[in-house]
Formats: sequence, structure tokens, C-alpha cells
Amino acid sequence: MSGCCDHDDIDPAALQVNAFRRVLWIVLVINGIMFAAEFSSAFFANSVALQADALDFLGDTLTYAVTLLAIGYSLKIRAKVALFKGASLGLLGLWVYGQMFFYLISGKIPSYEIMGMMGIIAFLANLISALLLYRYRAGDSNMQSVWLCSRNDAIGNLAIIVAASGVFATGSAWPDFIVATIMATLSVTASYRIIKLALQEIT
Repeated sequence: MSGCCDHDDIDPAALQVNAFRRVLWIVLVINGIMFAAEFSSAFFANSVALQADALDFLGDTLTYAVTLLAIGYSLKIRAKVALFKGASLGLLGLWVYGQMFFYLISGKIPSYEIMGMMGIIAFLANLISALLLYRYRAGDSNMQSVWLCSRNDAIGNLAIIVAASGVFATGSAWPDFIVATIMATLSVTASYRIIKLALQEIT
């Protein structure tokens, strides 16, 4: 009978890894669904901020998939995965900068209705993801990178909602461009933090 009640042999680290894995699967599904919804909406809205956020959902989906594969491996392997994710975030930020200038030249005015609606839906999705991942924010570079992705996405979604209001109020695309710049900057700064920590863990 003692075997039924004796929990001394349970490894707390293993329990945390299993819990982290379950959370990652939930967040992966959320991000995959949101990518499909927001990517299709972004082109109808002519919004570079929405387009960037949709691709960010795709990047996060791939990131979570790679993270799931890395769970259980050595710290050095996990750090290399985080290094890949950090580089991806940086490239996303640079891509958004380029798209911003492209849309600026085209002179198209975004649809504030679609921007606002998708911004709210995306914010709720990322808020749920960030809350689920909050307890892992102080883990290794691999865990921190996942938390930072969701946190930055939630902040970016709030900015999109503000931008939609700005487009409505001004009748111009400038609020959309400003938000795109903010999102790109968040990606680049998070990329730097993740890469720096990952390199420390590798060496």
C-alpha cells in the first residue's frame, strides 16, 4: 500500500517538462488557427501590421513545434534551438520594416474594421497563450524565448487595435505603419535577448 501513497520517487523536473509540453501543444494549435485566420484577413484589410502579425503567428507555430522536439535534450541542444528562434525573430523584424516601406509607397488605406476585429481576436488568443506560458518565463533560453514570443504578440495586438482606431480617425495609413514599426522593433529586441542568452548557454 505504501507504493500508492509514496511520491518521493517523482522527479519534479520531469513533471515540469511534461506540463510545459502540454502547454506548448495547446499554444501551438492556437497559433496555427490564428495564422490561417489573420493571414487571409490581412490582404483584405491592406494592413502591413496585420500581415506581419499573421506571419508572426506562423513563426510562433513553427517555433513551438521545434521547441517540442527539443524538450528532453541537453541544455546545449535546447540553446541551439533557441538560437534558431532568436534569429527567426530578427529576420521577421527586418521583413516587417521592408513591408512597411512597400505599403507606404503603394498608398493604400487599411480597413480599420478588419484591423480592429482581428486585433481583438488575436489579442485574446495571445493573452491566453501568454498566461499559459507565464510560469516558464524564467526558465532556460528555450523556455524564455517561447514566453517572449507570446508576450510580444499580445502587446503587438493591442497596438493593432490602437492603429485601427487611428486609421478610422485620420483616414490615413500612418497608424498602421507606426504599429508595424513597433512590432518589428519588439521582434528585433527579443531576438537580441534570446540570441545573447542562448550563446551564453552554448559556451
